[in-house]
Amino acid sequence: MLKSSFSNQYIEVGVDEVGRGCLAGSVVAAAVILPKDFHHPHLTDSKKLSEKQRIRIEEDIKKSAIGWAIAEASPSEIDTYNILNASILAMHRALDIIFAQSPQPELILVDGNKFKPYHFIPYQCIVKGDSKFLSIAAASVLAKNYRDLQMQNLSEKYPYYAWHKNVGYPTAVHKKAIIEYGLSPYHRRSFKPCMLVSTNE
Repeated sequence: MLKSSFSNQYIEVGVDEVGRGCLAGSVVAAAVILPKDFHHPHLTDSKKLSEKQRIRIEEDIKKSAIGWAIAEASPSEIDTYNILNASILAMHRALDIIFAQSPQPELILVDGNKFKPYHFIPYQCIVKGDSKFLSIAAASVLAKNYRDLQMQNLSEKYPYYAWHKNVGYPTAVHKKAIIEYGLSPYHRRSFKPCMLVSTNE
């Protein structure tokens, strides 16, 4: 069972991102503040949930959350700053929205082992945090749903990449389409499969 909080002393915000390993699309981050007594029988790491489960759980999160926010860093920002820094940038942008609200968090719980200080707010990096703490799992669900829908919508304009199925990840179909059709404006040109094509364009 996932824990409802890291420490009972502080107002906590869970932060997570999705899309780091994709060849196309933004990297998306979410931040969620949940009540200390929040529980959910099905909430866990978004990668372990079906799309239908995630959509249902998102409704529960948004109804119960004290605060939530979603933000992103674009493919061009990923190419400029690298994927790690762009992921943290997206997290900071989500936190910007959260901290403009009330109450303000006193502790940031971050999925993974890399982060950069956000102003002077204490933070705790937690490896596999989305399968340990409810607030991080909630952030992973919101970010995943948002990004998947974004890529599915883009797939209508660029159907040959099959983003409606792979949401930008480097599947065989996606990589074959890059070779056949070249890069879209949403591809990350600094990622190896895209670099191989862009040098030949």
